[in-house]
Amino acid sequence: MPAYSNHLVVLLAGGVGGARAARSLTTRLGPGELTVIGNVGDDDLRYGVPVSADLDTLVYTLAGVEGPEGWGIRDDTTVVMDHLAALGVETTFRLGDRDLATCLHRADALEAGRTLSEATTALRTAFGVDTPVLPATDDPLRTRIQTGDGEWLGFQEYFVERGHRDEVTAIDYDGAAYAAPARGVIEAIDAAEVVVIAPSNPPLSIHPILAVREIDSALRRHPRVAAISPLFGGKALKGPADRVLASLGYPPGNAGVAAAYEGLLSDFIIDQGDAADATGLPSPVTVHVTDTRLTDNEAAERFGRWFEERML
Repeated sequence: MPAYSNHLVVLLAGGVGGARAARSLTTRLGPGELTVIGNVGDDDLRYGVPVSADLDTLVYTLAGVEGPEGWGIRDDTTVVMDHLAALGVETTFRLGDRDLATCLHRADALEAGRTLSEATTALRTAFGVDTPVLPATDDPLRTRIQTGDGEWLGFQEYFVERGHRDEVTAIDYDGAAYAAPARGVIEAIDAAEVVVIAPSNPPLSIHPILAVREIDSALRRHPRVAAISPLFGGKALKGPADRVLASLGYPPGNAGVAAAYEGLLSDFIIDQGDAADATGLPSPVTVHVTDTRLTDNEAAERFGRWFEERML
């Protein structure tokens, strides 16, 4: 059973890496001790329904029902997608039937005038998740990718439909200039003992959160902000984090991750296999070395214990 510590932790998270970090922290932090702020830059409208991929991945993982790849719902069926494909609809972006039901539930809530925050709270409550999961903003904010040939793509077109193979030369967070933090976000950050940036892709999953200016300002005034690197031996376990950092001009390896969060961090957590990187990272950031592979429940519990002992 978790040894609840009464500490307040905020996690900034996107995608599978963020969800696994959230799961890890909940092994030691109980209800009211952890708040997760999720990326909404990946949100899109697909098959007529609003998809919030990162928020749903967070909820599914915290509920323990995530699929084997870390996203979607385990053992979900694809009857609707199969029928759409038979009707000639392009279904490269696939939603399982239960996942589609989640999106229909969100669509109904938004149509009724509820906010994305309210819809997400209803969803995580339905899945039995006690940990608050807040979208960074309830306002429209969309990540757009410029490729090497100058074309601008929506995030899901770049990431799913084109398999994140394109070189990324620029990123725009459309709507960020007008986006306000969702209710409770700034209050959670200000009350936190430590803010943790999950091992998510910095430009694609965390920078969209920081593009909300009030959130960025709240982190910059916070005395303890720790980032968990998503890289191992300079490479990401999943996804294009290392390639995107390089194509945007960041240094290779963990130095590039640290540079992506320049001016934000008090602490930087890297994998034990990259211990040699610790001496080359910028001071006055404190570098911690531990096992950061959070791929299963045992690893999640191990990291959760380390975090409680060393960071709280």
